[in-house]
This record gives sequence, C-alpha cells and structure tokens, in this order.
Amino acid sequence: MFYLSVLEHTLRLPPHLLNLPLNEAIKGELEGLFMDKVIANLGLGISIYDIRSVDDGFIYPSEGASTYKVKFRLVVFRPFVGEVISAKLKESNAEGLRCKPRRMLSLGFFDDIYVPAPLLPDPSRSEPDPENKNQVRWIWKFDELDYPIDGIDEIRFQVHNVSYPSMPLEQDKDSKPFAPMVIKGSLDADGLGPISWWI
Repeated sequence: MFYLSVLEHTLRLPPHLLNLPLNEAIKGELEGLFMDKVIANLGLGISIYDIRSVDDGFIYPSEGASTYKVKFRLVVFRPFVGEVISAKLKESNAEGLRCKPRRMLSLGFFDDIYVPAPLLPDPSRSEPDPENKNQVRWIWKFDELDYPIDGIDEIRFQVHNVSYPSMPLEQDKDSKPFAPMVIKGSLDADGLGPISWWI
C-alpha cells in the first residue's frame, strides 16, 4: 500500500528561503510540490522521507532564486491489484459503493475508491435506504438471508484496478470533481464485505 520511491527534481528555491538551512528549505518546497498530489503511474505523495543529494546550486541571469538538482525519497500511497484494504463506506447509489480507506480516515485526503455493482457479492440488490431516502442500500442474499452493506461496519475490499485518468479539458458544473487516481474494488469473494458478515 505504501512505497518508498526515489525521485529527481530540478527545484527553484525562492530568495526568501535562503536564510534557512539548505536541506530544511528544500524539504519545505518539495513538500509543497509533492505532498497530497498524485504522480501518474506512481501514486499519491504522502511524505518526503529524506533528501539523498543536492547538486549544482546555480542562479540564472536576472533571477534572485537559486536552482538545485535534488534527489529524494518520497513515501507514496499506491495499493497493488489483489491487495485487501479495510475501508469505511462513504456513500452508496445504484451504480455501487464509494469507500474511504480505514487507515486514511485520520489523514482525510483520499476517498476515490469505488466498488461498482458488478463487483459486489452475487446475488446483490439495491433498495432505498430506510435512514436516508437520497441513498440506496445494497443487500447480499445468501442462504435465504439478507446481509446489508449499511456503513455501520468496517468493509474489506480487494483492489481490482488502479487507474490514473487524464485530466479533462472541460468539465460540466454538475459533474464530480476530477480524481487523478481511482481505485476500483471488489467485494465478490469470501471474507470481503462488512466484517460482521464473517464473525
């Protein structure tokens, strides 16, 4: 789920930061550039782990900022296909579920996890949620019993796909915000779904 990636970046350090120790100033600028940002095919930047090297501090003509070539390690969030993750149900509709990873609840920065209806346990059906008329509740039928996915319990899902969609040139006012990394999950296997199903 979390990886340590080595990156190189040519970093422009503004003059007002030159009174700080060099590594501290560089780390602060790198955090502004890479933390909470998705890097295509790499993942979501979580933290600057360390700075490996800083080379070639130079100043371009007519600029007051110095530029450095920095090699650093970045902690990224990128689940692998087949990984099982615990999550909390955020919302459900006729198309499926939207979840938030359990470990990420305190961080509050990633909730683009979807479980589409075809990847829910088979057979499943949706019905209006008795507590919230604007949402639906999904129910798995097994041995003539109904097992609801109601958001009370933690949900375990298996990562089916991780994608990095390209940014749209235009977006309708009513459309959902653009998600640079989307995780598609599945509940259609033993041990997956709300944990109360398996206790």
